[in-house]
Amino acid sequence: MLRLGVNIDHVATVRNARGTPWPDPVEAARVAEVAGADGITAHLREDRRHISDDDIARLMETLSAPLNLEMAATPEMQAIALRHRPHAVCIVPEKREERTTEGGLDVAGDAGRMADFIAPLREAGSRVSLFIGHDPRQIEAAAKAGAAVVELHTGAWCDLGIEGRLAEQQAELEGLRAGASLAAALGLEVHAGHGLTYQNVGPIAAMPEVLELNIGHFLIGEAILRGLGPAIAEMRRCMDAARGNAG
Repeated sequence: MLRLGVNIDHVATVRNARGTPWPDPVEAARVAEVAGADGITAHLREDRRHISDDDIARLMETLSAPLNLEMAATPEMQAIALRHRPHAVCIVPEKREERTTEGGLDVAGDAGRMADFIAPLREAGSRVSLFIGHDPRQIEAAAKAGAAVVELHTGAWCDLGIEGRLAEQQAELEGLRAGASLAAALGLEVHAGHGLTYQNVGPIAAMPEVLELNIGHFLIGEAILRGLGPAIAEMRRCMDAARGNAG
């Protein structure tokens, strides 16, 4: 079954807007578990703009579902991951001025450092994922660096659809399909995420190589309108329908 990882970052964004304890992202993670999330994703950014160190500690203490800790490839974040030893660590590019993660890692251009960064995390028992585009060079470099997983960045494909650039969107989809196939052939587990909604998740969910989708901002937005449990249940329905039609 295609897994759904629910990213709870923007529950923390709402909490931090008022400087109160509410809404609690850890409680949101519990609701997501009950609603059918297969895992919880949280991005501990260097500037701590949403998820906090305390959130990560409490998630590790209370979650039954696996925690996927998203983070930049910095010594500080590596030390935090080695202290907590989450089920998975997803290394993402990070810039202070960006609103959200804008693209994939350049693993090919930083292969030696990335391999050295991954090794202790892997030895500590965390599955290491690299958030990358579908460029074959990046996928091959991720395999050589020792990652267990690649998470393909679907943001460009989603944005092209919003802009109505359908021919370019189709080309991007073909690139994602080829990337997923190459990654699986190299022995990497394939995940995907960024910008996915009820309306566009189908073609990504239908890719047989993709084993997990990580979705956050859209689900938290929908939760305001319909509740987090129903929002997750509807995404689960969309994913399962697409997977059933994949063959």
